[in-house]
Amino acid sequence: MNYQPDPERYERMTYRRCGKSGLKLPAISLGLWHNFGGVDVFENYREILRTAFDRGITHFDLANNYGPPPGSAEENFGQLIKKDFGGYRDELIISSKAGYLMWPGPYGEWGSKKSLFASIDQSLKRMQLDYVDIFYSHRPDPDTPLEETMGALDLIVRQGKALYVGISNYKAEEAERAIAILKDLGTPCLIHQPKYSMLERWVEGGLLDVLERNGVGCIPFSPLAQGMLTDKYLKGIPTDSRAARASGYLQEGQITPEVIQKIKKLNEIASERGQTLAQMALSWLLKDPRVTSVLIGASRVSQLEDSLKCLENTEFSEVELASIEGILW
Repeated sequence: MNYQPDPERYERMTYRRCGKSGLKLPAISLGLWHNFGGVDVFENYREILRTAFDRGITHFDLANNYGPPPGSAEENFGQLIKKDFGGYRDELIISSKAGYLMWPGPYGEWGSKKSLFASIDQSLKRMQLDYVDIFYSHRPDPDTPLEETMGALDLIVRQGKALYVGISNYKAEEAERAIAILKDLGTPCLIHQPKYSMLERWVEGGLLDVLERNGVGCIPFSPLAQGMLTDKYLKGIPTDSRAARASGYLQEGQITPEVIQKIKKLNEIASERGQTLAQMALSWLLKDPRVTSVLIGASRVSQLEDSLKCLENTEFSEVELASIEGILW
């Protein structure tokens, strides 16, 4: 049977304007960094994407190297666009990025014009799309002039391969320069995608102010700190967790006794709010009007549905905020 989206999907989601642009994004967006690659189960991630759209999530975030193997998340997403979402392309915001290692040699990563143009063409081919809605410079390139990288983004928009452009992992000073260059070129920077959570707050040291001042949106990734801001590590490190693996972005050494104590105390506040720790961590980010959307991942439908419940309570009392700050600092 052909997929038919929930007709009430737009009543289930809150949408926020992205900076000073005319674009609105769902308060919760779905990232395909993990769980949508060639090593994953088709029917599982198909059901996750369908459920996301049924709940009003219109923004799906990818990058050229997402998988594993690299590129497979875009290929799989392209297949599902064709099978399930082809008639709804105009209701979707699809983003991709380039900057991290994708293929061998000097042009397979970073931010040269050569690399970015090859990357956008490859991504469009994998996803079977004519354009993406947002194309990002995934990280600043220390060896390429910022003018070249931003000039490439501008030209990609002018060629119709992307509607908007953004930056990711740029520090405050780098972001301000990039935003100014894009403004002068006539292609405003729409959005910045930084790593931001209760446990990683570097963006509060100037970046959020830069984005607000320039009318640029913000979409944090890793809002649950690779799973640390869930109930998974309240009693230590489970053998099947990310932290227990020999490789990966979350290492066992990061789950210190001090971190576990913080997580336990945060969990108590979440319980008093009628939320899980994960839900509170997402709500905590959304309390800031400078945050347009929060980018979550999901390995199963139940996890996605649990995260979406954060939207039921995004207000914090002064007492709650003070208690949270006392735990985190």
